[in-house]
Amino acid sequence: MSVITVLLAEDHQIVLEGLKVLLSYEEEIEIVGEATDGHTAVELVGKLKPDVVVMDIAMPQLNGLEATRQIRHQNPKTKVIILSAHNDDAYVKQALDFGASGYLLKQISGSALPEAIRQVH
Repeated sequence: MSVITVLLAEDHQIVLEGLKVLLSYEEEIEIVGEATDGHTAVELVGKLKPDVVVMDIAMPQLNGLEATRQIRHQNPKTKVIILSAHNDDAYVKQALDFGASGYLLKQISGSALPEAIRQVH
């Protein structure tokens, strides 16, 4: 079984901690980094080369959509899944236009995120 490396980009600490706990139960998923703003996410992807980024939209300094665009431009092998509270078709369209491989709402069940990570990988 190959390991899928993941970078988490989320500015709310409690959500970030919850994502880490949720993904810690998945043997084939390894969290290799965390970012609490878009600039740091772009920088860490360049350094760590994760397979998948789980990206929030509303983040300080650089929003998740623009961070996704930059990540996909600079690191085309890295996939991005947007994880957002925004249930708006315009956000989904823009995320996909900027190179996101998936868009999940934060209201999803706990099993949906690991499955999405496996699917985009």
